[in-house]
Amino acid sequence: MPYSIGDYRFDVTEFLPDDLFNAITDVRVASPDVVIHEAQTRKRRDTLAGDDGRLTILAADHPARYITKSGDDSLIMGNRQSYLGRILRVITHPDFDGLMATPDIIEEVFIVNHLIKQAGGEGFLDDKVLLGCMNRGGLSGVSFEMDDRFTAYDAEGMAAMRLDGAKLMFRIDPDSPDSGKTIYYCAQAINACNAYGIPAFVEPLPVEKTETGYKIQKTPEAMIKIMGVASALGSSSMGIWLKIPYCDNYELVVKSSTCPLLMLGGASQDDPTPTIREFASGIRAGANVRGALVGRNVHHPSNGDDPLAVALAINSIVHQGYDPEQAIDCLMENRGSDMDRLSRCFG
Repeated sequence: MPYSIGDYRFDVTEFLPDDLFNAITDVRVASPDVVIHEAQTRKRRDTLAGDDGRLTILAADHPARYITKSGDDSLIMGNRQSYLGRILRVITHPDFDGLMATPDIIEEVFIVNHLIKQAGGEGFLDDKVLLGCMNRGGLSGVSFEMDDRFTAYDAEGMAAMRLDGAKLMFRIDPDSPDSGKTIYYCAQAINACNAYGIPAFVEPLPVEKTETGYKIQKTPEAMIKIMGVASALGSSSMGIWLKIPYCDNYELVVKSSTCPLLMLGGASQDDPTPTIREFASGIRAGANVRGALVGRNVHHPSNGDDPLAVALAINSIVHQGYDPEQAIDCLMENRGSDMDRLSRCFG
């Protein structure tokens, strides 16, 4: 069926009602130790990428980077109930693999998992892949943006929380010395992750400074060059996964490394079908393309669509090998489904 939003509009407060959202602060005040308990008792996967060696991960580290805009709304990601509700909408579904986020988000998700179980429901974090975000110091739009220091998780903290991997990034602007500083930070972080046996998901981006901020240079030449840098960071590459955007001649780009690759999404679009088509093409570009790590274009579809429906469309491409038309059908079929998954436990 062709993609159409029609009259549908996703209502995040229907999925994450006020009483459940407000209870998160109650836990923070009265019993913050439940976060440690949830982290220590969570059942982890035997292998990171499961039986098929593929992953779908939701990226949720935007507010920590000074980014609250998605689509035409400059503050939408600054509403924590809306942001967290959209995250939970996706990761509570058993088919979607996991979440990459900063400590505050990871801890809120642990708290919600606790509250659902306390209310008699079933937790949703067993066998999920949880990745900790490390460097968020290069705040968007500020003078020190390219000096992207590590201000979120460190390797020791992720090991203590039994997380499944780390996410870090660097951007190369040939005119900014701070790019070199960030590359060094990343190499040191990868070494620390290696010491704890924590896989590192590295996002390398070639950029150019413009009047409206840094713009990714999605050319095959730029991507191939930067992937060579990313693959060689640290004392060992055996724990490195790469996260790169789709671009022209993707089949040439993915051949520049044997490290497993996840496709990234980018900014939210009015229509999710271009992203769906790119991912369907990208997943077939090489044997090392192993899935997707997607953010705003999934949890904040700017046309008001259901984050879960978009997420399951991408998940169907990664895990079921769906073509774009099948994935769009999947989106349409799942829109608005199971909206009371949390509220029926906590109501």
